Amino acid sequence: MNKRKAEVSRETAETKISLSLDLDGSGKADIQTGVPFFDHMLTLLARHSLFDLRVEATGDIQVDAHHTVEDVGICLGQALSQAVGDKRGINRYGFFLIPMEETLARVVLDLSGRALVVWRVDLAAEKCGDFDTCLGQEFFRALSSNAGINIHVDLLAGGNPHHELEAVFKALGRALRQAVTSDPREKGIPSSKNVLA
Repeated sequence: MNKRKAEVSRETAETKISLSLDLDGSGKADIQTGVPFFDHMLTLLARHSLFDLRVEATGDIQVDAHHTVEDVGICLGQALSQAVGDKRGINRYGFFLIPMEETLARVVLDLSGRALVVWRVDLAAEKCGDFDTCLGQEFFRALSSNAGINIHVDLLAGGNPHHELEAVFKALGRALRQAVTSDPREKGIPSSKNVLA
């Protein structure tokens, strides 16, 4: 199998980001965004996807974390798109349910090339420490738009915003891991159209 790796950089008036991704890693994470809760979520995503992920980001977090979270999502989506290539031989679809104490989260996704997020997540609070919990959805939107992924996210049970977002990010990692994994029986692009775009 070809090396499924990518490196992406992005610099705007609001953020500066350097990101590297290896789809065939072991779940190693080196995350420095200046937003501790977001670092935690990205570390969980890497661990459960078994992607090796390095992120160095600086942003206008004195305003809030919105631009940093969104732009990391953009970069991760671009890196994922590059690393997965034409998607030949992969499963394409991913599905996972994650329980975390009182919380149950489900993520179902399709690396279809067509971006859409359906977010049925009613979080228990607007803040988790200093982190605005609505930024979870912004991250998913940016990732989906830049990787061309159709993602459905459902919070089926909850009560603690930390557990809720943690379960969602873990489920995303596991679903991505399943979707990008090679299927030895799939010799081509997993689509009747012979293209995923």
